[in-house]
Amino acid sequence: MSGAAPIPVQQAANALSDTVESNPDLFPKLTYTILLAYVRKEVANLIGTKADEVVLVTNASVGINTVLRNFVWKRDIIVAANTSFVSISKTAEYLGDIPPHPTISYFSINFPTTHSILFSSIRSYIQSLPQSEGKKRVAVIDSIISRPGVLLPWKEMVKICKEEGVYSAVDAVHSLGQEALYGERSIAVIYVPERNQHIIKATLPTSNAYISGTSHTKPNLLNNLSVRSFLRRGAVLIWTGTIDYIPALTIPDALKFRAWLGSEVKINKYCHDLAMRGGKRVADVLGTSVMDVDGEFTLNMKLPFPGSIPYPSEIVFAFCKGMLEGHKAFSPHFWCNGKWWTRVSVQVFNEIEDFEKLRKAWLSICKDGLEVVTKKQGLKNGQAK
Repeated sequence: MSGAAPIPVQQAANALSDTVESNPDLFPKLTYTILLAYVRKEVANLIGTKADEVVLVTNASVGINTVLRNFVWKRDIIVAANTSFVSISKTAEYLGDIPPHPTISYFSINFPTTHSILFSSIRSYIQSLPQSEGKKRVAVIDSIISRPGVLLPWKEMVKICKEEGVYSAVDAVHSLGQEALYGERSIAVIYVPERNQHIIKATLPTSNAYISGTSHTKPNLLNNLSVRSFLRRGAVLIWTGTIDYIPALTIPDALKFRAWLGSEVKINKYCHDLAMRGGKRVADVLGTSVMDVDGEFTLNMKLPFPGSIPYPSEIVFAFCKGMLEGHKAFSPHFWCNGKWWTRVSVQVFNEIEDFEKLRKAWLSICKDGLEVVTKKQGLKNGQAK
């Protein structure tokens, strides 16, 4: 979900906001680009790349849209997965609906599964796709699936795509340090290696840096601007008019907070270990199970709710309302492979006791939800009579 910025990051965001409002002309024209250049260097150091290969956009959906909409489509193939985030799969569908109508192909991932089965399946699937000279194949790969909550071995999947001559567009939302590094919402990173930067010709929406031309190789947005400094190059990819400058500029403060916690390794280990221990404990008490016993992917707990009941809006609303208003808590719920599940997302401020609160909440919510369904079914039966 949206996550929460730590107090030090919130304080930094407030101070930045005061700076912007104190001189709203100076900040976007001069101050912002200097600060943004520093942020891009920090992000590049974190992910192990060059500053001129990363730019910042408002969220991951905008990032993936920017990449997919910059390909010059012909009779090509876009590969999405049945687990792709809704806005991403809808983007693929939209591109298939408009000229020149690239083919949209869906790769199915069914859980539970294993890494070896996944690798074999995706390679076989790609090899089954039509291939001809001049035809592109572009695969959208998740690093973390939303529902079910699953960490995919995306690096290995990208390697398979490269070996098979397929472009990879990785939707890596939440992969940088959980919830945007604990920075202010919302911000995302686009990473495009220098060898592929000729593909990116325009922002989404189109910025004032766009260079019109008939050549689809050069000029391009990243390496042919009138002002060639990385500073300006990075700024234009987020500048399409009036925006909220603050989220991108809180990244250094978020990184300082994470360093104060210990290290990326410690943060990830704490969150993963707590999720596994807490999730299994709750599932045992609920008398249910977890989707991935070994933790090879991530943690999803089966809910004590009949799988025979599909995904009606009444249940979704009842679950959300009951959790958020009744219990002041939340964990995403979904229906998958004939069962109801909830995804456990752990942050550094969570403790094992939070899982006990979650257990009590879901016991109550599932009971109330079943009463909603029973009552509705009773009314239908009465009307039928």
